[in-house]
Amino acid sequence: MEERIVKFIAALRAAGVRVSLAESADAFQAINSMGIKDRQIFRLSLQTTLIKDASNLPIFEELFPIFFSSSENPPMTNPSDDLSPEEARMLAEALRQFSEQLRKMMEKLLRGEQLSQDELDRLGKMVGLSQMDNLHYREWMVQRMKKALRFKEVQEALKELAETLAQMGMDKQRAEQLIQLMQANQHALEDQLRQYAGQRIAENMSERPPEDGIDSLMNRPFNALSDQDMERLRKEVQRLANALKTRVALRQKRAKSGQLDAKATIRANLKHGNVPIELKHRERTLKPKLVILCDVSTSMRYCSELMLSLLYHMQDLISKTYAFAFINRLEYISPDFSGKEVHTAVAQVLERMPAGYYNTDLGSSLADFQRSYLDAIDSRTTFILVGDGRNNYNDPRLDIFRALARRCRRTIWINPEASMLWGSGDSDMLKYAPNCDVVLQAGNLAQLTAAVDRLLLA
Repeated sequence: MEERIVKFIAALRAAGVRVSLAESADAFQAINSMGIKDRQIFRLSLQTTLIKDASNLPIFEELFPIFFSSSENPPMTNPSDDLSPEEARMLAEALRQFSEQLRKMMEKLLRGEQLSQDELDRLGKMVGLSQMDNLHYREWMVQRMKKALRFKEVQEALKELAETLAQMGMDKQRAEQLIQLMQANQHALEDQLRQYAGQRIAENMSERPPEDGIDSLMNRPFNALSDQDMERLRKEVQRLANALKTRVALRQKRAKSGQLDAKATIRANLKHGNVPIELKHRERTLKPKLVILCDVSTSMRYCSELMLSLLYHMQDLISKTYAFAFINRLEYISPDFSGKEVHTAVAQVLERMPAGYYNTDLGSSLADFQRSYLDAIDSRTTFILVGDGRNNYNDPRLDIFRALARRCRRTIWINPEASMLWGSGDSDMLKYAPNCDVVLQAGNLAQLTAAVDRLLLA
């Protein structure tokens, strides 16, 4: 219990609650005096000693049941126990019409089996739960796990199963009762996923090392940033942008003369008997023209915001920036940044484009761009797409992406997701990548800054 309390206090600190060593000692002293048998008294002992500000109460109330749960996994029933031999035969035959993955999940629901710890751990690793230490994304993690388990397809399959059983002669009321019990088991599995996600995230929060220098924060993955971390990085972006501006401006100054223009040199030196005394160089466009499409869905929000911040702090090195945001539709957002702080502008965009779970549709957004903003891209344009390439199994519209890539000077894709995950699940990244000139993995602010430096190469 002492170890769990220590982790609980560490998680409170990671969530932004200020807890001193003296207050931690007070908490242990209170528990020693009041005991842990009475859950309500135990909770009040911790709350009284650890929480000083009423604004931190919601954090405490969210974390306490995760660390000190009073119940085990949600109960499940076993509908197969009440089946007659004939009903069991019909059910087994009806299940054969489904794919192996769907059939296994439906059989698990039929037996009332919960997910094993190994299954939960594999699932959590698949969706990136091990890197998540912000409870704001708990429900998003649950939705990702549900999608990996194909919950939506299972729900549809259960409806088909009920119809098939009725056609095979099973009493309709009996078939509906069976399906309802399996659906109840599916809801119990969802509760199990939610409980597991909360426990893992809370443990990750408690294991996160104390805040250290900004260099460490810059190398922290975007999906592991807390709201407090983002506040620090927003202030850091200005310094990074100034450093980048100095480096890029010096690079542009050195490259100002461009390549040697042989024809112009010969013409200029006719008066010298073609002795190349005066060298002529091709003029070179130093300031790039950018078109940037940013995914502002839940998983991409921090990355896209910091990317836009860097670019808009460097506008004097860019001839023109056309900025767009998308989730399941595209919006032109450059006017939002006129005279405003980037964070304020992004907040306004998100008010119009509230993020949801698994509603990203890049293909539809590309179609919106082709239909309404195609003239923004020409042979001088650097086309940048900031996104994880996950399209929720929607049409990726590779035909449009290829056409845009051919139309522009170069295409750069910035993806915060680890390259080993590209192409897994609903990721279309491996389909988009061959059409890009450069694909950069930028999972933290340090990598993102390096990516911006590279895309501003003349």
